[in-house]
Amino acid sequence: MKIMKIAALGAVLAAQFTLAQFKQTPLPYAYNALEGSIDAQTMEIHYSKHGAAYASNLNKAIAGTPQEKETIIKILSETSKLSPAVRNNAGGHYNHELFWTILTPEKNTQPSAKLAKAITETFGSMDAFKEKMSKAGADRFGSGWAWLSVDKNGKLFVSSTPNQDNPLMDIVEEKGTPILGIDVWEHAYYLKYQNKRADYLSAIWNVLNWKEVSKRYDDALSKK
Repeated sequence: MKIMKIAALGAVLAAQFTLAQFKQTPLPYAYNALEGSIDAQTMEIHYSKHGAAYASNLNKAIAGTPQEKETIIKILSETSKLSPAVRNNAGGHYNHELFWTILTPEKNTQPSAKLAKAITETFGSMDAFKEKMSKAGADRFGSGWAWLSVDKNGKLFVSSTPNQDNPLMDIVEEKGTPILGIDVWEHAYYLKYQNKRADYLSAIWNVLNWKEVSKRYDDALSKK
């Protein structure tokens, strides 16, 4: 009997371990660190409720499937073959994990010289890029994301996706590696900005972590 109980306990622990394949990365700053641009209550709910739910639900959706042993990038690349639950939660998990890192309480971070040059060459100027990026977020009907990504040729492009889709998925028109993503779901801004999404999109540049975006740019280029 004792052996059976130990075996049963082992099975439970094994199941819990399996369901914990994808986990949230600890938030790299306090909930109130971005005050002025993003309020503490929004950050806490966004991270501890919405973000946590995507990770948990993704693990449940892939339990017992081949995707249980795949990376998040691999899962996203085969979205068209997978269930809506995997698509939505894999996208939600990846998108939010990226989002937390491209925000920072550090003031006045700047893109690397290489990224700044690429932005100017692609969009004309930094201001023109910000305007294009903000427009992508403002024009997204309903919920979704605005992205700055690197395409297969190493070129930058701005795009927008609905819901929790992203440029890594095989179902989107404009494919690439995201290096900057802005969440335009209402839960990302509504407590502070209500229906004024444009104000949120303007404020987010004050807390953008250009060091992280530049690092992601270099990483994306190195894989081309």
